[in-house]
Amino acid sequence: MKPKKVVDSFNYALEGIIYAVRTQRNMRIDMVAALLVLTACFFYDLSKVELLVITISITMVIAAEMINTAVECTVDMTANFYHPLAKIAKNVAAGAVLITAINSVIVGYIIFWDKLGPITHTVINKIKNSNPYMVFLILVIVSIATVIVKAIFGEGTPLRGGMPSGHSAIAFSIATSITLLSPEPMVIILSYFLAFIVAQSRVDSEVHSILEVVVGALFGTLLTMLLFNIFG
Repeated sequence: MKPKKVVDSFNYALEGIIYAVRTQRNMRIDMVAALLVLTACFFYDLSKVELLVITISITMVIAAEMINTAVECTVDMTANFYHPLAKIAKNVAAGAVLITAINSVIVGYIIFWDKLGPITHTVINKIKNSNPYMVFLILVIVSIATVIVKAIFGEGTPLRGGMPSGHSAIAFSIATSITLLSPEPMVIILSYFLAFIVAQSRVDSEVHSILEVVVGALFGTLLTMLLFNIFG
C-alpha cells in the first residue's frame, strides 16, 4: 500500500523508529550512546570533517540496528519454525550491526583520544603515585555500592542476578585498577579480556541479561576511576 501523502510516509517512518526504540534493547542503548557522544561534541573544538564523520558513524549504527530489526520481523513472519536460512539471515544482519558499532568505536577513539590526552596523562600520573593499598579499599567500596544499587532495583540477590551485574562490576573495577596502575599495554589488554570473559560467562549462564552486564561494567569502571581521582 503506497502512502497517499508525503506526510503519511514520514509518519510511517517515525512509527518505525519509535517501534524499534520501544521494543529493541540494543536500539535504546545505541540512542543513549549517540546522545552522550553528541553532547561531548559541544565541549571539544571539533572540525566540520570530524563532526561529519561522527554523525555518519552514529547514523550507520542506528540504521543498521533498524535494518536488523526489520530482517528479524520479516524472518519471524515468514518462518514460524526453525530453518537454517532464517538463522543465517538473522546472524548476518546482526553482524552488520556489529561492524558498524566497531567502526563507531574506532572513529570515537581517533577523534577524541588526542583531545583527551593531556587530561588523561595528568590523571594517570596522579593515580600511579597513589598508595597501592587504595586498590583494596576501592574494590570494597565498589562491591558495597553494587549491593546497594541491587537493593534499590530490588532484583536478584547480592550474588546472583539483578541490576547491575555484580561480577561484571567487580571484574571491570579490577581491570580498570590494573590499567591505571600498570604501564604495560599487554597487561591492560589481558585484564580487560579477562573482565570481558567474566561478563560473558554471566550472560551465557543466563544469570544476567546483556544490559545488566553492560551496566555493571560501566558502573565498576566509572566508579573506580572516580574513586581513584578522589583518593589518589
